[in-house]
Amino acid sequence: IIGYIGFSQIKKSEQSNIWVGLAKETAHQFGTPISSLMGWVELLKLNHQDPDKVLDSADEIDNDVAKLHKITNRFSKIGSKPELKRENVYEDIRTVVEYFNRRMPQTGKNVEITLSGSSTVEAMLSTDLFEWVIENLIKNAYDAIDHETGKIDVSITELKNKVEIEVADNGKGVDKKRRKDIFRPGSSTKRR
Repeated sequence: IIGYIGFSQIKKSEQSNIWVGLAKETAHQFGTPISSLMGWVELLKLNHQDPDKVLDSADEIDNDVAKLHKITNRFSKIGSKPELKRENVYEDIRTVVEYFNRRMPQTGKNVEITLSGSSTVEAMLSTDLFEWVIENLIKNAYDAIDHETGKIDVSITELKNKVEIEVADNGKGVDKKRRKDIFRPGSSTKRR
């Protein structure tokens, strides 16, 4: 009986951590496009007399609305088997890097994101889910930069039967005693 109660409590705790992790991930995912939309609306208000700037802002608003649609689509796929297709890894990452590079100047930090490596490498992947991973790595790298200027380097290396992707930043890093918790659901070093 004690073993069953203990096991039951562990299972409930794991489920609770998964829900907490999912809630945090939802806020994390929606945060970038929503704050970006608020910035584009402000730019529209400031530049309402300049048709070129209005069109540029409207295009970016359209991109952020498409991003919100993509996020809801990602969440709808949770729990189902991903559909894998042969995709160009570099192009998928470049799309994410360009999205962030366009929005970084509005954040107040001067962070440069660079992409290097093989531009022709392909892999079997789900573009939506793959971009989600890259977005999270870049956003976490950005959040880890605790000074006004920063650098995030994304590099792609093609090996025999695999593709290695490295995301490196000049942020504060992860405390050694917290590294074992990095991939645990709901785990975060952030206060919010």
